[in-house]
Amino acid sequence: SGNKTTGGLAGFFGAGGAGYSHADLAGVPLTGMNPLSPYLNVDPRYLVQDTDEFILPTGANKTRGRFELAFFTIGGCCMTGAAFGAMNGLRLGLKETQNMSWSKPRNVQILNMVTRQGALWANTLGSLALLYSAFGVIIEKTRGAEDDLNTIAAGTMTGMLYKCTGGLRGVA
Repeated sequence: SGNKTTGGLAGFFGAGGAGYSHADLAGVPLTGMNPLSPYLNVDPRYLVQDTDEFILPTGANKTRGRFELAFFTIGGCCMTGAAFGAMNGLRLGLKETQNMSWSKPRNVQILNMVTRQGALWANTLGSLALLYSAFGVIIEKTRGAEDDLNTIAAGTMTGMLYKCTGGLRGVA
């Protein structure tokens, strides 16, 4: 097919140019690709993937279940709460110490507000995410189904439990 042979490592890495003819590439679907990569001499027939890339154990799902996603949800909510709380603490700290001059006591008060508010919000949102994830996993395992009803029920139960400290009027 007219391939050039080059000696040494240059030929091994394809630096000599593969020189494929149009007859070699006839019938190869090239959707949005040039016949050869400008950087590597690669035959595009080897790049077509018609099977899955990963081998899964027998009976395993291709998507993550609610229990696996719970860790991401809880961690993400904690980090979001910490970031939001830190920004809120900075706002409150600057507002409460606006009459003070820039000094070490003012910096300490602002830093205390940032850390206090960050921890408070991270704890609150992390606790809510933990409740939501636990309710979601329990409902999914009880019903044996993965659908939107589980999400709605978990969110409703989390909100009701969060507001139940105010009594039945707080829940309603």
